Amino acid sequence: MIFGIDAGGTLIKVAYAENDTLHFTKFPIAEIEKVASWVNNHSGSRVCVTGGKAGVLLSLLDKEVKEIVEFEATHLGVKLLLERMERSEDSYLVTNVGTGTSIHCIENNRQERIGGTGVGGGTLLGLAHLLTGVTDFEEIVRMASAGSRDRIDLKVKHIYEGKEPPISGELTASNFGNNLMGVAGQLSKEELLATVIGLVGETVSTVSVHAAKQCGVSTIIYIGSSFYQNPLLKEVVTSYTVLRGAEPLFLENGEFSGAVGALSLVK
Repeated sequence: MIFGIDAGGTLIKVAYAENDTLHFTKFPIAEIEKVASWVNNHSGSRVCVTGGKAGVLLSLLDKEVKEIVEFEATHLGVKLLLERMERSEDSYLVTNVGTGTSIHCIENNRQERIGGTGVGGGTLLGLAHLLTGVTDFEEIVRMASAGSRDRIDLKVKHIYEGKEPPISGELTASNFGNNLMGVAGQLSKEELLATVIGLVGETVSTVSVHAAKQCGVSTIIYIGSSFYQNPLLKEVVTSYTVLRGAEPLFLENGEFSGAVGALSLVK
C-alpha cells in the first residue's frame, strides 16, 4: 500500500492506494497515534506526509517517509483531482477552507500563496459553540439548513428601503447587523447557526473574488473539509462568488487535495 497523509490542525486526511484503487478516509487529529499505528502495521508501504502536524506524525512512524510542503501538496492534488473530473484549467485560484482559509494563485502550473483569512471552519465551529452550545459539525450543518438569516443579517436593500440601491440589494450589508432589539432572546439555534455559516461563506468568497481579480483569473476552486456534506456553505459561497462576477468550482473529494498531492510523490 501507498499512503498520502495530510495532517492538519483539526483533521488527518488520508489518500491511499491498494491494488490500484484509490481510497479516502479521515480521522480527528486526536487520533494521530491510531493513524500512525495503522500505517506502521503495513510493512513495505510507502508514505508521504504533509500538513501542519506532519512533524508530529513523522515522530510516530517507524519507516522512511517523504515529506512535502503543504502548499505544494495541495497544488499537486488539485491538479490531479481536476484530471479525475476531466476538467482542464490552466489558470485559477484555489481557496482552501480548513480551520482557517488559505488562498493560492495557480498560473502556468506554478502556485503562489497570495493571502487568506482567519475565518474558516474553526470560526464556524467556535461561533456555533459560543452562540448555541452545539459542537458536532454534522449537527451544526443539519440545524443550520433549517434556519433563516432574515432576522439577523442586514442586507443592502434594508438600508435603501424604498430606493434603488447602487449595488445589489441582496448583498449582506452587515452580518449579524440587523436590529436585534426585542428579538435576540427569541432567535432559534437554527437561525443563529445559519447566520454563522453565512458569515463564514460570505467572508471566504468575498476575499476569494478580490484575490481572483488580483491574480487575473475568473475560476475559483474551493476545497477543504468545511465543505464536506455542507450544502448550505456551498450555496452561500456559490451565490456570493457568482454575484461578484467569478466562477466557483467544487472538486470531488477536494478536502483530500493535500493527501492526494502527497500520494502522487510515492506512486
